[in-house]
Amino acid sequence: MNRLEVTEKIITAKVAKGIQWADVARKVGQSKEWTTALCLGQMTATPEQAKVVGKIFGLTAEEQKWLQVVPYKGSLPTAVPTDPLIYRWYEIVSVYGTTIKELIHEEFGDGIMSAIDFSMDIVRQPDPKGDRVNVVLSGKFLPYKTY
Repeated sequence: MNRLEVTEKIITAKVAKGIQWADVARKVGQSKEWTTALCLGQMTATPEQAKVVGKIFGLTAEEQKWLQVVPYKGSLPTAVPTDPLIYRWYEIVSVYGTTIKELIHEEFGDGIMSAIDFSMDIVRQPDPKGDRVNVVLSGKFLPYKTY
């Protein structure tokens, strides 16, 4: 048994039972974005969260323990993503990455946006020309220190 096998079991149960990530998140008590990342093997659950996820997806006690192990972060199988939706994010960073970097540095100074002290919100934005995907990424600014 390993974390990838637990992730595959969760996805299989989700499909079989018609479960929605937002419903799982409500029961776990976290955002749908964080909870989805947990279930896909990118976050670490508390024992209580693992028990809730285990109940929803029919996980054994051993499988629930795998949810509590700090994972190896990064879930893409290739350096350049081949999935069309994920590739669009790669394209956004390729095209706008330097602009994002420049504007963050101009506003905040030399540093980075944290992906640890971080939140994300994904919502559907109705639009007469076709609904839009609204993604808000919010990370704490961490300045480089001098020493």
